[in-house]
Amino acid sequence: MRVGLIGHRGSGKTTIFNALTGQRAPVGEFSAGFRGEIHLGVIKVPDSRFDRLAEIFRPKKRTPAEITFTDFPIDSGGEKAKTAAAIPAQVREVDAVTLVLADFGAQPNPVKELKDLVAEMILADIAIVEKRISRLKKEMGSETEIKLLERCLKLLESERGLRELSMTPEEESLLSGFGLLSRKPVLALFNTSDERAGESLPPACQEELRRCGIPGLQMAGRLEMEIAQLEEADRGAFLKEMGIEESARERFIRAAFDLLDLVTFFTTVSDELRAWTIKRGTAAKKAAGKIHSDIERGFIRAEVMAYDDFAALGSEAKCREAGRLRLEGKDYLVQDGDIVRFRFNV
Repeated sequence: MRVGLIGHRGSGKTTIFNALTGQRAPVGEFSAGFRGEIHLGVIKVPDSRFDRLAEIFRPKKRTPAEITFTDFPIDSGGEKAKTAAAIPAQVREVDAVTLVLADFGAQPNPVKELKDLVAEMILADIAIVEKRISRLKKEMGSETEIKLLERCLKLLESERGLRELSMTPEEESLLSGFGLLSRKPVLALFNTSDERAGESLPPACQEELRRCGIPGLQMAGRLEMEIAQLEEADRGAFLKEMGIEESARERFIRAAFDLLDLVTFFTTVSDELRAWTIKRGTAAKKAAGKIHSDIERGFIRAEVMAYDDFAALGSEAKCREAGRLRLEGKDYLVQDGDIVRFRFNV
C-alpha cells in the first residue's frame, strides 16, 4: 500500500512522516527556502495474527504486509492563494492521500486548509481532464471516452470530487491511467499540539469532514514523532505515562485499512510466511494474481483455513481432521485472516 502525505507549508507534514515511519527526516526545511525534497519510508504493518502464525510455523523467512509513506513537498510560495501546480505529479501514483492539516499554534485554521487542499486536488484534475478532452477531439478519438471525461469535468467544475461519480467497470478502466486525485481515497490528519494529545476532533472539523465525505483523525505530531524514535522497549511505558492508549502509527494503519477497505490473507510457501493485502471482496483467482500472474492464469483451486480455526487447532493436519480446511474455487471471496495455499498449473 502506498500512502502520500501532502500539506501546506508549516503543517508539520514531515513531523507526521517521522511519527509514522520512525525516521529522522529534517523538519522545518522551509525556513531556508523551498527545497522540493521527497521523503520515502516503509513500515511493517503490525498484526498479532502474523506473529502467532510465525510462532506456529517457525518459517525461515517472514514477510509482513507493508505501507510505503511518501512525504511530498508543496511549494505554495508563501502565498495565501494556492494553485493546482503546487501538488507534485508523483502524488498521482499513490493508492491513498493523507491531507496533513495544522491544528496547533496561535491561530490555527485546519478547516480552511482542508478546503484549500480539496480544492487543489480538484483543480489539478480539471487541468488533466481538459487537456485529455482537447487532445481526443483534435485527434478524433473515442467518443465514449470524451463523453465520460465531459461528465467528470462537469462534476469537477461544480467543486465536487470524482469519488462521487458512479461508473461502470469499463469506465473505471478508462480513467485508471490518469491517476485523478479526487478519485483517490483521502484521509484528513489534524496535526495538533502535545497538550491536546488524545482529544476528539473539534465540532467544526467534524462538520467539514462530513460535508466533504472524508474520514479524519487527530494526532499530536511532535509528541508522536518523539515516541516513534524511542527504543521499542520504552514506547509502551511512555504511551502509558502520557495517557495515550495506542501509538499514532497503529491508529493510522487501522484508519488506512478501513479507508481502502483492505483485508489481509496469509501464505506459507517455500518456508516463507507472508502477509498479502487485497481489497475486500477480491475473488480467489484474482488474489492469486497478487502473488504471481502465473498462479492466476493457471489457477485450479484454493485450500483455505480461517485464521481463528488454525490458531485454535494449532496445525493444518488438525484443521483437515476437523473439516476446517476447505477447497474453494476461483470465485471464492478471500476473507480477512484466511490462510491460503493456491493450486495451479501452467
